[in-house]
Amino acid sequence: MLICANKSHLFPRVISIAISSQKGGVGKTTLSINLAHAFARAGLNTLLVDADPQGSVGLSLTRQSRLLSGFYDFLADPGIPMERLIVPTRLETFSLVAAGQASDYEAGNGSSGSHLARVRAFLRNASARRYDVCLIDTAAGLFGVTNDTIASADALIIPQQAEPLGIRSVPKLLEGLNRLRIINPHLNVLGVCLTMLQKNLAESTEADFSLRQLLPPEMLFTTSIPRDDIFIRASAKGLPVGVMDGGEGAEAVFDSLRAEIQGKLEKSQQRTAFNAH
Repeated sequence: MLICANKSHLFPRVISIAISSQKGGVGKTTLSINLAHAFARAGLNTLLVDADPQGSVGLSLTRQSRLLSGFYDFLADPGIPMERLIVPTRLETFSLVAAGQASDYEAGNGSSGSHLARVRAFLRNASARRYDVCLIDTAAGLFGVTNDTIASADALIIPQQAEPLGIRSVPKLLEGLNRLRIINPHLNVLGVCLTMLQKNLAESTEADFSLRQLLPPEMLFTTSIPRDDIFIRASAKGLPVGVMDGGEGAEAVFDSLRAEIQGKLEKSQQRTAFNAH
């Protein structure tokens, strides 16, 4: 069902995927934007939500994002209609929701759990608009609104920079995953995606190899995201990398990652259906 992506509304309801990391600077927003674009190009109605108070997704794609109502405005006032939040793009199947003008206030108020009901209400509203995939770029750190978003999402992707520090943080990563599964027993941890991989740098490739030795195969995506100047140029122009001149190679990387995700989701649905019988 998930592989045949030549028409929209393939999922029985919106599949919400949180993209979260323990620390910033791991390429989370780059992954979110370009993965959403890959899903949309595959024919899936895709909503990209900027749940990072820094507003990195919005600032990367539209310079007017600070003037838009968005995700945190909904958390402050769930009566705001979704039509006021959703921003269409040039690609018919790709829309986004900015962080919003209330992001600075809402992000700093409330402990984990205080926004849970409103995050879930937001996702129900997205589902009612017949999106197939909702990707949520969260703030770094597994607390506050990020914690509530993961507790509400169907699935989770964890970007991890391919560097020696990534190896040292593995025990903390696994500990965090165990806590997340307690919060959301139905959470499908799709895996860790290595980012900023530099194949010409021994330390980076060694970190890649070591992480693949430390973590179970199902915990790491086969596809990794390279460090490439084209991502910076794309962000400067407010574009996904795939529409840039010379961006074909990077676009293919995200197509590969999308296919891996769809395969994992399909297997998960098959297991659920089997267990139900």
